[in-house]
Amino acid sequence: MAEITQRAGNWYFDGSVLRIVPGHGKGVHALRTALGELTVPLEAVAGVSFEPGRKHDRLRLSLREGADPLTQATGGKLPAAADPYLLEVPHERADAARELAAEIRAALETERVPGTPTDHYLLPGPQTPITLHASDGEATFDGERIRIDWGWGADDIKKNSGARVIALGDLASVEWAPPRIENGFVRLHPKGAHSTSKPSHDPNCVVMWGWREVKDVTESALFVAALTAALPHPSTTGGATAPTAPAVAEPLPRAADGDSGSEQDAVLRRLWELGELHDTGVLTDEEFGAAKKALLNRL
Repeated sequence: MAEITQRAGNWYFDGSVLRIVPGHGKGVHALRTALGELTVPLEAVAGVSFEPGRKHDRLRLSLREGADPLTQATGGKLPAAADPYLLEVPHERADAARELAAEIRAALETERVPGTPTDHYLLPGPQTPITLHASDGEATFDGERIRIDWGWGADDIKKNSGARVIALGDLASVEWAPPRIENGFVRLHPKGAHSTSKPSHDPNCVVMWGWREVKDVTESALFVAALTAALPHPSTTGGATAPTAPAVAEPLPRAADGDSGSEQDAVLRRLWELGELHDTGVLTDEEFGAAKKALLNRL
C-alpha cells in the first residue's frame, strides 16, 4: 500500500481504491470535514499529478468527467482549500507524495482505466435531507422536492412570489457560483425555463453575500452536489448537469452611498488577485487574511 500521512490529510492507495481522510485542526476547510472520509475507486480516476511549489508541494487527483457529483456540480470552481482532491504536501514529504502518485498512475495503466467520461456516478452524493442557509432565504432538498423560504434579506420580488416548491422531476439543472470576493448563488433551472434575471431577483435562486465565505461555500457545495446526484446523469442528457456560471456574479453592495464606484471596483479586482495568489500558494493563509481584511476595510 502506498500512503502519505500528515496533519493536512491522509491518502491511502491499495491498488484499487484511494482513501482520502481529511486532516484536522483549524486550518482544514469545513467542506473537507463535512465530506469526511472519501473512498475513490480506481475506475473513477483520470490521473494524478505532483506539483512542486515554493511554500509547499501538492498532490492533485483528477477524476473522470461524470464520476463524482461534487466535482460535476462545482465545475472546478471550488477554492483550493476546500477541494478534497487536492492535498498540500510539505517539502520533506515530497518523496512519499511522488511515490503515491506513481503507484496510482501505474495502476491506471495496468487496469487500462479510460480517461473518457463515465455513464454513471461512481461516488455517492451527500445524504438528504440537506439545507442551505443562504443570505436571502433557506433552501431544503428532501430527496424528492426543493423548497425555498425567503428571509429578511430577500428582495421584494422574491418575498411577493411566496415560498417556492419544485419537484425533483420538474428540475432540469442546478447552477452554482461560489461566494468569494463577490456574491455567490445557487440557481434552480426548472424544465422549460431558463431565467436571465439577476440572482437577487430570481425566485428560483438563493444568494450568498460572501460574508460567511467558508460556511457558505461548504453548505452550497454540498447542496448542489446532492441535487446533481439525484438528477439524471449527464450522459443521459447529452451534457453537463450544471450550466456554466457567469464569470462575474453580482457585485457586493456598497458600504455607503458616498463610496466611489471606481474605488470599489479597484478594491474588488485586487481582492480577486489576492485570492488567486492564495490559491496557488504564493500567499499564506495569514498573509491572505491580513491583506483581505485591510482591503475590505476600504469598502
